[in-house]
Amino acid sequence: MSTAPRRPVAAVALPGTGSDAHFAARAFESACGTAGLPCAAIDPDPLRVIASYRDALAKASADGPILVAGISLGAAVAVDWAARHPDSVTGVIAALPAWTGADTTGCPAALSAAATASALRNDGLDTVLDLMRSSSPAWLAEALTRSWRSQWPDLPAALEEAAAYRWPEPDLLSAVSVPVAIITAVDDPVHPLAVAERWASLIPHATLHRITLDELGADPAVLGRLGLAALTDSTGDAPHT
Repeated sequence: MSTAPRRPVAAVALPGTGSDAHFAARAFESACGTAGLPCAAIDPDPLRVIASYRDALAKASADGPILVAGISLGAAVAVDWAARHPDSVTGVIAALPAWTGADTTGCPAALSAAATASALRNDGLDTVLDLMRSSSPAWLAEALTRSWRSQWPDLPAALEEAAAYRWPEPDLLSAVSVPVAIITAVDDPVHPLAVAERWASLIPHATLHRITLDELGADPAVLGRLGLAALTDSTGDAPHT
């Protein structure tokens, strides 16, 4: 693979577990637009979340190399794709990574997804939404209310798939050859800072950027601005067509 900077033909944005294209677009479309880069935010198929993300990446990269941006589960799929398809990717924005490795018995995100799926099957959507809204920041409650309703009644299957997902192993992270901008919220217990720091230590061309959940809630586009700026700095070339 050539080491010369390559310009992506498009960006693809992958949401996190239970989330949707609306939030991914808010996170990444503005910065991509400023860079002159078309950005497609992907709505997951709740019955085949990972496969639907991979299908979207394969389709987008058929026309040339792409920039891949992902949040949480989407970030994991993004770096996995970049490791396995280095010639199809110019860079990755990996926001809020949640775990490293296939053993997720201690992964807060996996445990939360499994518990939520069980509650949804036992108690129904409206009851679980009420509980979620009572314990979540307003911005997150609004985003999840919209995305959970859009994925119902298949939402439990989507959450169970996410809970069973095998997160990237250290060897795979070490094999990512493209620049990766990692963004973490330092006060997010579901996506621990230590995980982002480990990813940054394992991925050869990674940068790590710290924000807070309040910053993310006030302006999700901070993910795109930080990520695009970091990737531009790493290549010395603006990521536009």
